[in-house]
Amino acid sequence: MRVAMYYKNDDVRLEEIPVPKIGKMELLVKVIASGICGSDVLEWYRVKTAPRVLGHEIAGEIVKAGEGVKNYKIGDRVFVSHHVPCNTCKYCLKGQHTACHTLHTTNFDPGGFSEFLRVPEINVDRGVFVLPENVSYEEGSFIEPLACVVRGQRLMGIKESQSVLVIGSGISGLLHIQMAKAAGASKIIATDINDFRLKAAKQFGADVVLHAKEDIPSRLKKENNGSLADHVILCTAAMPAISQALKSVDKGGVVLFFAAPGPGIEVPLPINEFWRNGITLMPTYGAAPDDIEAAIEFIRHKRVNLIDMITHRLGLKKTAKGFQLVAEAEESIKVIIEPQK
Repeated sequence: MRVAMYYKNDDVRLEEIPVPKIGKMELLVKVIASGICGSDVLEWYRVKTAPRVLGHEIAGEIVKAGEGVKNYKIGDRVFVSHHVPCNTCKYCLKGQHTACHTLHTTNFDPGGFSEFLRVPEINVDRGVFVLPENVSYEEGSFIEPLACVVRGQRLMGIKESQSVLVIGSGISGLLHIQMAKAAGASKIIATDINDFRLKAAKQFGADVVLHAKEDIPSRLKKENNGSLADHVILCTAAMPAISQALKSVDKGGVVLFFAAPGPGIEVPLPINEFWRNGITLMPTYGAAPDDIEAAIEFIRHKRVNLIDMITHRLGLKKTAKGFQLVAEAEESIKVIIEPQK
């Protein structure tokens, strides 16, 4: 079968490898749609395990079921989660599934930028979700990133009448904008350094868009009745953006680190000020099965506009072009790879 083999961001090659053989309690899935995630182009992170087939935002069709599989059948349209929790460790039992060692070490074989993938038994047990009839394969490829957003906002606890500042208006930022709107946020302000993405932020529900080079805290007060933001969602790992976030949160507010800088980067904090003003700093990583189920429901009920976020649909042989588009982050939002083309 054909795969897009990742060596580095500017070196993604179309190669041939054998179709994975499945065993008992496993599935073989034909990949129909596979989104390129921003984490796929974190070169400092990805080159450590290269060469490899990336891609974890997938939807496809079951074409073979191993002995013992009972809940799924050939022909089922499915989303498959690449990371799944054990559900028995102390973290899972406390609801902190994304801290689970099993979640961090599970995956499917090889990755989503391939014509077919093998779903291991543990993923079949708790990481395969049949798509509702009214959810397309393309929409299904958004389930994983949307589930991550669902988890982050659930932890933040956005309520009606509260203001939200989204820093970084790439795909994650745009999903956060739509979910904050669905949660009833009173005002949503979005920033970016890219005019194309600022236009997209407005299109997908931001009340106000600001260029990131502006004095964001000052502009925020002008646009938000004299107040800073109740919730600040950081969707970029750039240090200037982190500094903006820490200066833009109101008393009693929350800063969500949805994106974070690489290892070894230290962020100076005005800890005394935050202590006195009751500000919460909250990181979030990944998604748990409950978050995935919630994301599917949001998509099924059309509470988020996903299709209009897709700016590029590329066949497998053009995956390298897709990585270039995502890495450059200029005039693309969501790039979908179609491995069967």
